[in-house]
Amino acid sequence: MSKVIVLIPVRLESTRFPNKPLIEINNKSMIQHIYENVKKYTTYDVCVATGNQEIVDNVKTFNGNVVLTSNDLPSGSDRIYEAFKIIDPDQNKYDIIVNFQGDAINTRPEIITDLVELLEKTDSDITTPVMIMKAEDHNNPGCVKAVAPLSATVDEAKALYFSRAKVPHDRDEKTLDLFHHIGIYAYKIAALEKFVDAPVGVLENREKLEQLRALEIGLNIWVKVISKLKIFDNAPADIDTPEEYEAVKKVLEDKSN
Repeated sequence: MSKVIVLIPVRLESTRFPNKPLIEINNKSMIQHIYENVKKYTTYDVCVATGNQEIVDNVKTFNGNVVLTSNDLPSGSDRIYEAFKIIDPDQNKYDIIVNFQGDAINTRPEIITDLVELLEKTDSDITTPVMIMKAEDHNNPGCVKAVAPLSATVDEAKALYFSRAKVPHDRDEKTLDLFHHIGIYAYKIAALEKFVDAPVGVLENREKLEQLRALEIGLNIWVKVISKLKIFDNAPADIDTPEEYEAVKKVLEDKSN
């Protein structure tokens, strides 16, 4: 059985919602809710990775595991890899690293187990979830599409491409599913190391999608179709804006009453 650690990259410097990891709902910070959700719904080791001492201090108030990384890292992937090297410098404690986003307050942690199992049974270097995309999002460049040979009877496959464009194209003008990529990743250790050591890729730079760097350098990414993303269906899966915070806050406060 693989040894797995779930790392939650967190930073305070969000342009759309500064300091959001420390916003409180029911007397708990957002990062505490996420950390406790992962601990509750999985059996893996969990640790927060952050470049901010304020977050370190907050995580310690609820006895969570936390690692202080450099603050000027270019991405969450770089942050979790630096944290991993601090936690496991000899690289003999873990086989798989999971990147669970630091704003995924209403995202089901059980997805992590699906990704770990897919990584173990395939030739994948990285696994990540997708969902059938709503038709109204097909032309939205903010909704990233995963291109893979998925169908009604195939819910796991090797990813061929990711794009902000509406792909794949349906030449026969049939109404066929597109797949929305969800930004949670499980990595084999060597794959994450290869990824962060590689320069920004040509396609990555063009689409501003870091998973394209992995494909460009020859890593295999497998995708898993999930049918349920949220813990509570009537709230956003994550928090990017003050409006989403208010929506999640209302649902969680209602559930606690």
